[in-house]
Amino acid sequence: MVKPAHVSVGVRLPVRTRFGYALGSLSTGAFGTVPGLLLLPYLTDTLGVSASVAGLLVLLPKAWDVLFNPVAGRISDRTTGRLGPRRPYLIAGGIALAVTFAALFAGPDTGSATVDALYVAGVFLLCATAFAFFQVPYNALPAELTDDPAERTRLTAWRIAVLAVAILVCGAGAPAVRDAVGGIDGYRVMGVAVAVLIVVGAVGVFLGTARVPRARTLPSVSSWREVLAAIRDCRAFRWLLAAFVVQAAGIGVLLAGVDYLARVAIGDRSVQPLLFVAFVGPALLVMPAWQRVAARYGKRLGYVLATLVFAAGTLGLLGTRVLPVGAVIACAAVVGVGYAGIQVFPLAMLPDVISTEELRTGQVRAGLFAGVWTAGETLGLALGPALYGLVLALGGYVSSSAGEDVTQPAGAVTAVVLGIGLVPALFALAGLPLLRRTILEVRP
Repeated sequence: MVKPAHVSVGVRLPVRTRFGYALGSLSTGAFGTVPGLLLLPYLTDTLGVSASVAGLLVLLPKAWDVLFNPVAGRISDRTTGRLGPRRPYLIAGGIALAVTFAALFAGPDTGSATVDALYVAGVFLLCATAFAFFQVPYNALPAELTDDPAERTRLTAWRIAVLAVAILVCGAGAPAVRDAVGGIDGYRVMGVAVAVLIVVGAVGVFLGTARVPRARTLPSVSSWREVLAAIRDCRAFRWLLAAFVVQAAGIGVLLAGVDYLARVAIGDRSVQPLLFVAFVGPALLVMPAWQRVAARYGKRLGYVLATLVFAAGTLGLLGTRVLPVGAVIACAAVVGVGYAGIQVFPLAMLPDVISTEELRTGQVRAGLFAGVWTAGETLGLALGPALYGLVLALGGYVSSSAGEDVTQPAGAVTAVVLGIGLVPALFALAGLPLLRRTILEVRP
């Protein structure tokens, strides 16, 4: 297959390429945020599905993605044509994702919680499949755009900055649209609005990477045995992936709990946008600082520091019931500072791993490793809402239909707080021993 040419060490990518690549995070951020934030409440408090079942319905379609993402990676690795191996999937997968996402919240409203829940599960499966064809090539691109570790960190920082904007817009805007319209129609209008943002991201990254040069030809893996062998032989990739997946589960729990924290623990749904602004806003401000940490101390140490900051912020949320709302929002801001780091550092280290393996083996690894990476990220983020749903169920959370007013028992309120404060911190800290075993340490 033909592989895009690398930009040499010390040579910066054009701003057009950096910005164009980063625009893809509008799509990944929208799909990564809104289902994690609103799909569980949609099932429990609009369709009347029990919390435990709703958690499973959010998890199972994502489990399919775990199996399918490596397939998408192999397909893109072996794709040839004038558009290259990645860009055809960026536009096709992005548009398919937008269509299926709009359909996700546009169910038939049959009045049967079982039928409506099965519809959501089926369409979410289609969303996950479309997302695989977009996200896997998207994650593979940095290793093919530049050989320079510092430039990869900058490229990833641009990506995370746009991702933060997408999370901010979706995290604050999607619930606002839902609440402004109200009821099940609010979810439908919100779904269409987010679908438009996904299309903008897909078109943006497709056009923004149009001028990437193409050069040398390398073989790719051709069988599942070779896929497994490639993963087995790359110790740095395995441990980096394991740390990222564990922490992604914690992030998934956190996202799933924001709506419940505002509504149930604080008792004011209008606080939710403020929590999201506090969570995402610092990411835009501290990204240059995290880049300086990477330049001076290395990416791995930066990753450790970001993890500790994230955990400290989430533990602070345990005081939600006794702290002033302003203090809770301040804790969310600390979480945001850490979140920016635990996103940028592993994503900046991934292309370094890929390039090292491609040089060692003489084979294309970008799509393969990106596919396995995305599968792991998908699994982690999907486990989050499922775990949070389980915590709610253990606390006795009472589900309801649209428009129905329910008073939650004290155990459910406690579960809401523990689920968003303690659980994400434990998962974040659990990634540190895994990260210590990652032998790769690249200093820009």
